[in-house]
Amino acid sequence: MGFNCGIVGLPNVGKSTLFNALTETAAAEAANYPFCTIEPNVGRVPVPDPRLDKLAVMAKSAKEIPTVLEFVDIAGLVRGASKGEGLGNQFLANIREVDAIVHVLRCFEGEVTHVEGSVDPIRDAETVETELMLADLDSAAKQRDAAVKRARGNDKEARERLAILEPVIEALEAGRPARSVPIGADQRPLFRQLQLLSAKPVLYAANVEEDAAASGNSYSALVEHRAAETGSACVVISAAIEAEVAALSDLAEKREFLESLGLEETGLARVIRAGYQLLDLITFFTVGPKEARAWTVRRHSKAPQAAGAIHSDFERGFIRAETIAYEDFIACGGENGAKEAGKMRAEGKEYVVQDGDVFHFRFNV
Repeated sequence: MGFNCGIVGLPNVGKSTLFNALTETAAAEAANYPFCTIEPNVGRVPVPDPRLDKLAVMAKSAKEIPTVLEFVDIAGLVRGASKGEGLGNQFLANIREVDAIVHVLRCFEGEVTHVEGSVDPIRDAETVETELMLADLDSAAKQRDAAVKRARGNDKEARERLAILEPVIEALEAGRPARSVPIGADQRPLFRQLQLLSAKPVLYAANVEEDAAASGNSYSALVEHRAAETGSACVVISAAIEAEVAALSDLAEKREFLESLGLEETGLARVIRAGYQLLDLITFFTVGPKEARAWTVRRHSKAPQAAGAIHSDFERGFIRAETIAYEDFIACGGENGAKEAGKMRAEGKEYVVQDGDVFHFRFNV
């Protein structure tokens, strides 16, 4: 699938506890799902989607295969990482490889000493953001120098790159992340090539004590406010609770435990779903007697790109996509009912995929 979120945070904020709970819960709850731990710090987890369950029941599919996200537990960061402090170079190298950042912020007091000496999630968020921006400023300045030389030789791409780098450097020098710079649709491919750390979307995971898991606390309220101000996402979660849930093998016990805390679902389910939304992904489905399967593409993708998510041959030899909206599939009792009701459409190469589309691709190679 190729979409991944890097889990970052200062020492002693609950980052590794969250990652371990995330992967253990996924492994326990996904007996029929394609779960794997690729490396000790990389895990693929299913994205909860009740629509898939309904489609599988209606089509009497032998198995369900949900879409997945990859989570990477990034090496720890300390102040000065952009200058190589601690595991700074490793941290920065790993974070360049992810599509989005899940930033775990400590929002609880406790016996474990905070690396900065006190609990202040906004300070912690700014510490990490500053290190990313400092690293970006150094990288962008070098890229600008190289582009200036090439632009003198009338290099068109170099001039286009400069048109992006100048406002990005201006923003970084003013203390604003690269993602705050307005970028036109035609500039996005070049912008992504810059590989700027502070251009990545951010999901704040406000890690609270157990008693605050359902309602949050004063610290998490500050994080939610920062997220709203910066256009980021925020989920309140208790890594301690998630670790306890992961240790329970019986699903009924898990539900009972969550209900006793006033929770309808695990915080991890919310993190996974929020990560999916953060990357601006949508889901389409393929449904049949063998399997009902969810697939992931970026919003605004066209039908051939969706076909390519299944197999490159599908995209290369794309003819058309026989399409049923999820609501029509359910309302009409399945594929045959949708056909009879005239709800199946034949869509061509310019069709923009809608969330929930049920596809059958026709192709020829």
